Amino acid sequence: MPYLITIAIVIVMIVLWIISIQRSFVILDENINNAMSQIGVQISSRWDALTSLLDLTKGYAEHEYKTLTETIKARRSITKDSSPEDINKQENIIAEAMGKIMAVAESYPDLKADKTYTKTMDAVNQYENMVRTSRLIYNDSVTKLNRAIRMFPASMIAGMLGFSKRVYLESVEEKANMPSMK
Repeated sequence: MPYLITIAIVIVMIVLWIISIQRSFVILDENINNAMSQIGVQISSRWDALTSLLDLTKGYAEHEYKTLTETIKARRSITKDSSPEDINKQENIIAEAMGKIMAVAESYPDLKADKTYTKTMDAVNQYENMVRTSRLIYNDSVTKLNRAIRMFPASMIAGMLGFSKRVYLESVEEKANMPSMK
């Protein structure tokens, strides 16, 4: 009889441990989803700022305006279910659009000297910094989940609970070569 009580206690402790681990994994996973959503919000805001910047270039370079308008209309939104590849594609499109807008601004000094242009460019830079911070938070959250999944003894049940390693957001090559926005 005492061995049945011991077995029952061990089983209850194992079940409670599994529940605790599952809850920890859920918290870490939701932190990653939240970070991805924040990145989406910041990228959307940056697209809005780019749209405003594009409107300022309309009178200077009609062809570039039409091309960039199509690019901006074709943008996709980032959601919590987006992948790091989706983020990098958006970053590449934004870098390309910024490069074209900067080229127009370089060709037209009056545009570059415009106060509205300067304010809008500052907003784009601000959103860029916010995206950078959100990417850091995302990668930090991924590190925490990946570490928890790989650590023994939780690693034994992570897969059974449906949790797997997540992918980091890598830096975008085009951003390293992006022209200065000032």
